[in-house]
Amino acid sequence: MTNTDISSHKIAEYLLQIKAIKLQPENPFTWASGWKSPIYCDNRKTLSFPAVRTFIRQQFVDTINEAFGKPDVIAGVATGGIAQGALVAQDLGLPFVYVRSEAKKHGLTNMVEGVVEAGQSVVVIEDLISTGGSSLKAVEALREAGCMVKGMVAIFTYGFNTAEENFAAAKCQLETLSNYHVLIEEALRNNYITEKDLDSLKKWREAPDKWGV
Repeated sequence: MTNTDISSHKIAEYLLQIKAIKLQPENPFTWASGWKSPIYCDNRKTLSFPAVRTFIRQQFVDTINEAFGKPDVIAGVATGGIAQGALVAQDLGLPFVYVRSEAKKHGLTNMVEGVVEAGQSVVVIEDLISTGGSSLKAVEALREAGCMVKGMVAIFTYGFNTAEENFAAAKCQLETLSNYHVLIEEALRNNYITEKDLDSLKKWREAPDKWGV
């Protein structure tokens, strides 16, 4: 394994340990979209565990340095990417902004909160990638503000084909610290799931809108 592979597996292990990710193929969750899902992810929980929080922050920093080089600004996607992004910006000694899911309805009607200037390079921080829709709205807002978005780094991705297509269409490079494939490997190795769960979990990722229907 490369160092990247090792860290990806370590993050998956942490997410399972602290129950930031839960796997329940036999008792699925219902997402806001109405999809039935064997997995639920809440990466905000990582902030409550100093060792996990520190490890993830360092992986963000390493990934940014390796994939993009040091940008002018770090941006977090509301709400899950705000705290993560602030930690990364602090480590790198960079300015931080965050991007709302929609513009404020009053005052200055900002969508980007903080100070950015046209021409500045930005790396965007996100906690979770599903279809990529809400994450890419943040990228669009930053571009409209005149920023050059180098790319996005997220803690975890489900690895949906839709997300890959959306990021490719938006010409936005996506890097993730861990992913669904690695998570399932770790879950099986640490007995969070059994061999009989694997087929169901694989089918869900391939067609989440049809799984459990």
